[in-house]
Amino acid sequence: MVRDGRFAPSPTGTLHLGNLRTALLAWLFARGAGARFLVRVEDLDSGRSRAGIAEAQLADLQALGLDWDGPVVRQSDRTALYEEALAQLRAAGLLYECWCTRREIREAASAPHGPLPEGAYPGTCADLSAAQRAERAASGRPPALRVRARAAVVGFDDELAGRVTGAVDDFVVRRNDGAFAYNLAVVVDDAEQGVGEVVRGADLLDSTPRQLWLGERLGVAAPRYAHVPLMLDHEGVRLAKRDGGATLAGRLALGETAAQVRSALAASLGLCAPGDRPTPQALAARFDPAVLRERRAA
Repeated sequence: MVRDGRFAPSPTGTLHLGNLRTALLAWLFARGAGARFLVRVEDLDSGRSRAGIAEAQLADLQALGLDWDGPVVRQSDRTALYEEALAQLRAAGLLYECWCTRREIREAASAPHGPLPEGAYPGTCADLSAAQRAERAASGRPPALRVRARAAVVGFDDELAGRVTGAVDDFVVRRNDGAFAYNLAVVVDDAEQGVGEVVRGADLLDSTPRQLWLGERLGVAAPRYAHVPLMLDHEGVRLAKRDGGATLAGRLALGETAAQVRSALAASLGLCAPGDRPTPQALAARFDPAVLRERRAA
């Protein structure tokens, strides 16, 4: 079965080499299987999104030889879809308002609460009385919207991580500033765009049970997931966007070419020999996810 893939960066900073390696893998998973590859700009967080960054990110992808199908989609243009999803959840009785402050959430999340992982929201506002809701509404603090997941347990088979199981807390789907949350938008977007395989960094693995739970409530097909290893610096620390030398522009400034950077990213995953310079098309033609699974198991 051919499964379309995607890469969905947030325009909050320059893509570092770890981001670009994930983009390369997502492209290889799709192109290696003869599937479409889509690009989506996840710009719902207007407070952190920066002008011109999305264009720079797209230019980096193109410089590495990664192409995509159709126009680039921006989440900020798709809010009507997220409103429809909220209406569906509301009609099913799966939403409630939450007035908890960040401090209250931290304190509540630090207490033991059954099967939920540490730091999960335990449902403090889930069963407030009418009087309690009125009291909180009168405070003037706008509420966030959370789902009623009730610590549901969700399991799935990841292409690289194997069997993963997690308990789902009552996570936010719309923040108290009115912005739609990542977990809602990504589920709606992947379903609406026909994405069948999500290739992304391993740092997002823990959010997947939430998204699968939500997708089932919205009646959408679950994609297949492949959470790829994060790229580390020479000290074994995960790369961050602030690491200017670990960007494509930084490598080019040191005299490397985009082809050399692409090959180094591929070699770091065992997809080519160090020093080889395969084209993107050559990498896709011989791409086998089993290589990644073997390296992970080693």
